[in-house]
Amino acid sequence: MSYEFLQQYWWFLVSLLGAILVFLLFVQGGNSLLFSVGQTDEERRLLVNSTGRKWEFTFTTLVTFGGAFFASFPLFYSTSFGGAYWLWMIILFSFVLQAVSYEFQNKLGNFLGTRTFQWFLVINGIVGPLLLGGAVATFFNGSNFIVEKNNLVTGPTPIISSWANASHGLDALLDPWNLVLAFAVFFLARVLGLLYFINNVNDEAIRSRSRRQLVTASAPFVLLFVAFLLRTLLKSGFAADPATGVISMEPMKYLNNLVTMWYVAAALVVGIVLVLVGIVRTIVSKTYIKGIWPTGIGVVITVCSLLLCAGWNDTAYYPSTADLQSSLTIANSCSSEFTLRTMAIVSIFIPFVLAYIFYAWHSIDKKKIDKKEIAQDEAY
Repeated sequence: MSYEFLQQYWWFLVSLLGAILVFLLFVQGGNSLLFSVGQTDEERRLLVNSTGRKWEFTFTTLVTFGGAFFASFPLFYSTSFGGAYWLWMIILFSFVLQAVSYEFQNKLGNFLGTRTFQWFLVINGIVGPLLLGGAVATFFNGSNFIVEKNNLVTGPTPIISSWANASHGLDALLDPWNLVLAFAVFFLARVLGLLYFINNVNDEAIRSRSRRQLVTASAPFVLLFVAFLLRTLLKSGFAADPATGVISMEPMKYLNNLVTMWYVAAALVVGIVLVLVGIVRTIVSKTYIKGIWPTGIGVVITVCSLLLCAGWNDTAYYPSTADLQSSLTIANSCSSEFTLRTMAIVSIFIPFVLAYIFYAWHSIDKKKIDKKEIAQDEAY
């Protein structure tokens, strides 16, 4: 395993974690629809218990995604998580708000009331996907930061990366194309949440409302995603010279990446088709309830392919709009060869962890959740 191979390998793992995280946003998407899909207190409790059995997967994946970035690409971690901290802190706070809401909404002594904590879940369901989508969009559109590695030896402080303005990441929401992907991820989360409710909740009223709302959530998602994808493929991208590391603008860089990496392009097409198959089959067939699986798998494949396109083939995966040469690539921002090699050995256990998650998920979902179960068992 060469150093270059290890760099590519760890970008793949980080991309896969990011893709799984986007799929698991069905929890946030479902929570954002809590008061529109659930018309009564009993129905809303049913929905909260449905997503409440899976929210730990999303939160754990978010933390693991950040940890993997820190271990494999520490310069990105210090630049983005350190520089754009307002953006990331709001995201993390919304997820903490979610955890508190699940835990305390039906506890004795809850002076805020159950409905207040349910609105906290709605806030997380809106803010989380929106800001995560905006953060991912900066991988293609750039962020406002500067990297000065010379500060390690010649500067007054050893801080080598800094944000170029006082917004500390919130300026990402001023780019209209970042907002396009942000809202695409938001509507995608709602689509996944609706498909999850249809599959997981055994209640005809909830399934009927979810199918109706699926149409209104799918249309803006498809339009926004297609617009962002076409614009990204046709715009100039951030290319890195493999010999010198110099960053330059290359016309249609991301389209060229897909042409060069035909296997990533093929995966992208397969992923998009699976997403549409799950949505269309659920809308067309009133008895089909398994749309979450083809759509969910398609989301993982599609997002992973896009992130690979953003980092592989000598591409700056975290471009700087303040200083082009400060842009981060896989080569100039990764950990040492020893660190990547050691972590690669540890990563052998990842399939076992995924197998355990699949087993736990299957055990939880052996029986579809219904009103009778909510009445009999201790629930959120």
